[in-house]
Amino acid sequence: MLKIAVLLSGSGRTLDNFHDRINDRSLNATVEVVISNVADALGLEKARKYGYPAFHAKGNEATNEIINKYDIDLICLAGYLKLYEPPVALKRSVLNIHPSLIPSFCGEGFYGMIVHRAVHKRGVKVSGCTVHFANEVYDEGPIVVQKCVPLSDEDSPDDIAHKVFDAECLAFPEAINLVAEKGIEYFWRPK
Repeated sequence: MLKIAVLLSGSGRTLDNFHDRINDRSLNATVEVVISNVADALGLEKARKYGYPAFHAKGNEATNEIINKYDIDLICLAGYLKLYEPPVALKRSVLNIHPSLIPSFCGEGFYGMIVHRAVHKRGVKVSGCTVHFANEVYDEGPIVVQKCVPLSDEDSPDDIAHKVFDAECLAFPEAINLVAEKGIEYFWRPK
């Protein structure tokens, strides 16, 4: 069972998903701490309601000071809107979810609705999400899980966002379970 830290910047919808799946025993993890770079993030309020230690921290140094107080196997970026640099001991242990099928619609500046508007504007017929290990470059680390969703010509960016989030709710727990099963280094091995 993996002990995870959850980093978020917003509403905590992904934290809700983790919490529900931990409770129904379909996620092989425990949430040890939740940290947000936004002081009044709804996700922090939810974390406290769930009984998780929850903190606001500005920047990597403050975030890592908190993380170092806990026994953490995996750091999950759950809508964390900053480039994160983990403690050295956890350098390869940061898992991120991105709202597109990497390598499309990714990289610096591509997040949230920006991605879904770009997908809509380009007129692609499928989108989806990618769970990947994070490194020092946006959306470049090893891919763990991807989920594809079909799009129709009538889908608005909001429709695309809803479809992709539904896929994220499956993909992120699946990825965490795969990491628990195979180990972190399995995904960093040379291809």
